[in-house]
Amino acid sequence: MKRFSGLLLIFISLFNFSCIEQDYPLFEDSLVEWDATVMNNPVLGKDFPLLVRVPRPTFALAPSDPLITRRTGTVSLRVNFVSPQKGNDEIISFRVVTDETTAVPDVHYSVGGQVTIEANSSFADVQVQILDPGPGTGSVDLVLELLGNSVVRPSEKYKRIGIRISQI
Repeated sequence: MKRFSGLLLIFISLFNFSCIEQDYPLFEDSLVEWDATVMNNPVLGKDFPLLVRVPRPTFALAPSDPLITRRTGTVSLRVNFVSPQKGNDEIISFRVVTDETTAVPDVHYSVGGQVTIEANSSFADVQVQILDPGPGTGSVDLVLELLGNSVVRPSEKYKRIGIRISQI
């Protein structure tokens, strides 16, 4: 009888625990992030990675990747949409962080200030044109920061990215 009572108690307790309703929180915010910031570590003392190699979407950079040089031409930086896809185009703004950037616009680089994530898509690519100002200027850094828009906010942890443009 004790054994039956013990088994009955275990069965009842298992049945009660399995019937607990669990409410899992759903992520419903709309955020954007630089893809390469998620895949690469930040620079010591900064909150962003400083890429010295040409990034590949959804992959960490490897030593075998080509360097970002003034002869590279265009560097593509992917912006990820971290939320359910939208049914309409989202125009996402970004800016050059002037206090972190040593590169000069229209001398070392050329870049816009917006990128469009198309309807029913999860990403878009920002094109950074690398310019060649001539010999003797060494390495310069370009740091970009996502600003978002009225509906989509930048991810605080992954909103900045830097690229080092080297002369080789």
